[in-house]
Amino acid sequence: MYRNSIQEEIKSRLKSGNGCYHSAQNLLSSSLLYKNLKIKVYRTIGLPVVFYGCETWSQTLREERRLRVFENRVLRRIFGPRRDEVTREWRKLHNEELNELYWSPNIVRVIKSRRMRWMGHIARMGDERRIQGSGGETGGKKANL
Repeated sequence: MYRNSIQEEIKSRLKSGNGCYHSAQNLLSSSLLYKNLKIKVYRTIGLPVVFYGCETWSQTLREERRLRVFENRVLRRIFGPRRDEVTREWRKLHNEELNELYWSPNIVRVIKSRRMRWMGHIARMGDERRIQGSGGETGGKKANL
């Protein structure tokens, strides 16, 4: 039996986002491309797949964490490792360093702002919701719901 579960929807969106990530993995880790171009690839290919339908999600901290983990993994691939000043060894970037390097708001903040924008749209609609008729009894004019 199919349940309309937000958790399952987020899980499905992240799975699709991971598919996009893995298909673009060679681009994102290439040293021949500028970091700005890699970020544009991520924002135009990966994020829309994850964001699809995000306006209707009500997230728990668990889902927010999963979304942040997804984004941090992609950003680590884009920005690559960093050489430690003291030990002179290569290491992964910390989350704070990723936040400093990535100038856009994080994925959770973007989803929340999209949800607020959608709620504003719904509030402005009010009780005067209209749909475009397709002919029939309304004669092709708008009909009140």
